[in-house]
Amino acid sequence: MITEIKNKTVQDIVKETDLKHIAIIMDGNRRWAKEKNLPSAMGHKKGVAALKATVKACHKFGVKYLTVYAFSTENWNRKPEEVAFLMDLLANTIKNELKELHENGVVINFIGDLTRLNPKLQKILYDAMDYTKDNRGVRLQIAFNYGSRDEIVNAVKGIINKGVSPENITEDLISKELYTQNIPDPDLLIRTGGEMRVSNYLLWQIAYSEILVTKQYWPEFDEKSLTDAIFEFGNRQRRYGK
Repeated sequence: MITEIKNKTVQDIVKETDLKHIAIIMDGNRRWAKEKNLPSAMGHKKGVAALKATVKACHKFGVKYLTVYAFSTENWNRKPEEVAFLMDLLANTIKNELKELHENGVVINFIGDLTRLNPKLQKILYDAMDYTKDNRGVRLQIAFNYGSRDEIVNAVKGIINKGVSPENITEDLISKELYTQNIPDPDLLIRTGGEMRVSNYLLWQIAYSEILVTKQYWPEFDEKSLTDAIFEFGNRQRRYGK
């Protein structure tokens, strides 16, 4: 993968391409663990470390928005013990990392249907959002119990509930009813783990995103991985259908 464009830094590429928002499908935690003969829990824990490193890299490179896919609406179909572990992992990660994230200026936002989560976990998530809401650093969106089709259905219901007539429904209006209403659409979508699909993730928002799939498992993703992805993005020509 290209790691240099005419001696420019990754920060140069971010500025010149106006790269504001990176979305990531963090895939491969379980496969990484399996290949190393480790329990899947270790893969998920290593994935948390990869996310932490990625947030730091976004700050370093000047990327303002990072949205990551942590738990989909379909993930409830996994084994109950794994679902329970993921819920506990999220709660413990927020408790352990919130102070440092806040000190680094990170704004935390959870997108998805949080009503299905237990009240204790909901409080942890809402408290984290409130605690960091006035920060001015990287805006980190964590998609949890998120499904894009579900998001779009909820957006349509919201428009209907407001009594909007059909002729007044626009793309902009729908965008304002989505979980991502206050942030720009992703410029770059990265999927780790090598799978060639978008898995019901930000379907509306990634209409013109550049897509990069890497075979690297998410626990292996680091600052260099993000650097390579951004340089690859810098070599793309975004035509927006033109």
